[in-house]
Amino acid sequence: MDELSQKPDATDDQAVHHAWTPDGEVAPPVSDSVSEDSVIEAIATVYDPEIPVNIYELGLIYAVDIADDGKIKVEMTLTAPGCPSAQELPVMVREAIMVVPGVTACDVETVWDPPWDMSRMSDEARLAMNMF
Repeated sequence: MDELSQKPDATDDQAVHHAWTPDGEVAPPVSDSVSEDSVIEAIATVYDPEIPVNIYELGLIYAVDIADDGKIKVEMTLTAPGCPSAQELPVMVREAIMVVPGVTACDVETVWDPPWDMSRMSDEARLAMNMF
């Protein structure tokens, strides 16, 4: 069973209750480092609304840096500077990553160098888009 589908036991539930203060919820301590696989899985849930392939398989993610304190930095690009989803895709990436256990913060930066081209697509993306 992967870590995203595990149900908390009574001990975990009690720890959640201790994370509250009169000022609001306190972020739980980072118990283990965040895995790159779990961040990539989260990113792969984000799709460009105009393309039926997730943005990871499209090759739009250039870098994922994971700090020991759970802070994530992502460098991504878009298929074109005039992409109609230019404002929403980075926000969608950030929101997807923030639900990964252990993530404390996420910064998503859109970069244009190097420019994206179809050679960055995975074989799965090429097959899905019939671009072989």
